[in-house]
Amino acid sequence: MISFTCDYSEGAHPKILERLAATNYEQLPGYGVDHYCESAKAKIRAACQAPEAEVFFLVGGTQTNSTVIAAMLRDYEGVVSAETGHIGVHEAGAVEYTGHKVLTIPGHQGKIDPAELRAYLVAATTDPNYEHMVFPGMVYISFPSEYGTLYTRAELEEIQAIAAEFSLPLFIDGARLGYGLASPACEVSLPELARLCDVFYIGGTKVGCFCGEAVVFPRGNAPKHFYTITKQHGAMMAKGRLLGIQFDTLFTDGLYFEISRHAIDMALRLKDLLKEKGCTFFLDSPTNQQFIVLENSRLEEFGKHVAYDPWDRVDDSHTAIRLATSWATPPEHLEELRRWL
Repeated sequence: MISFTCDYSEGAHPKILERLAATNYEQLPGYGVDHYCESAKAKIRAACQAPEAEVFFLVGGTQTNSTVIAAMLRDYEGVVSAETGHIGVHEAGAVEYTGHKVLTIPGHQGKIDPAELRAYLVAATTDPNYEHMVFPGMVYISFPSEYGTLYTRAELEEIQAIAAEFSLPLFIDGARLGYGLASPACEVSLPELARLCDVFYIGGTKVGCFCGEAVVFPRGNAPKHFYTITKQHGAMMAKGRLLGIQFDTLFTDGLYFEISRHAIDMALRLKDLLKEKGCTFFLDSPTNQQFIVLENSRLEEFGKHVAYDPWDRVDDSHTAIRLATSWATPPEHLEELRRWL
């Protein structure tokens, strides 16, 4: 069986394995204060063109989202997200578990609409019962979205301006950031994205690492004692060198961007194959997640040969499924997929 279930089915890129093996017996301090972590941070600052950036390595996406949000919000504040946002749908209430409500607004193929965001914030802050309610304290978006879609530069600029108007930080979930930046449809570079938000993270778990995310506060604007808060939330790895080595490798000679482009190349080939086979698309995604609609009667047989992610019920006889490529997807898997479509 071949798998297009998700983009973190494989282990880690061979160059990361080599670096981890080569440094295995080095005795280093823990908790991310080793020289590999410092080297990785310097390379990330350079890639973001943000010399003042503060960079922290956390163990995974759910821990990163819940830790960043908890660290930046007051006790009475919540985070505004699309109703399809990862923090409100697929993280088992991790944000709410920290005491902060996810305040949802409509999602349009995974994206929030700037005009709807502003209308929501105006309504929330002018409500006569405002002080009895959860205050909007942050705006959260994903890049790419959970539906593989991308915000345009104009949309990001408008969302940033609206967040600033209401004195709210903008947080960009970059679990799949590499795949967004590598898409031909992407209108922003990594340095531009860093300038358009208050905090974001560079996903490693889905883009070549065993695990790990690099949280970036681009203007040196990390909350006070964020290091300690990270440990308090169980998001810090004692053997921090394992994260530092991985990100140091990813940001050496452009490896992060190279392997992200591979995933997009495979996704575009996958898209062409799906079109060739006459598949019905659930939506148009320019990144590594592709969504098609299949008859329910076909799913059982299809699933015997191809692992996929069930996504959404379309009607009584059709289901939308997701097929995802990754940094490690081999071309041979596309040819095998052709047999079963």
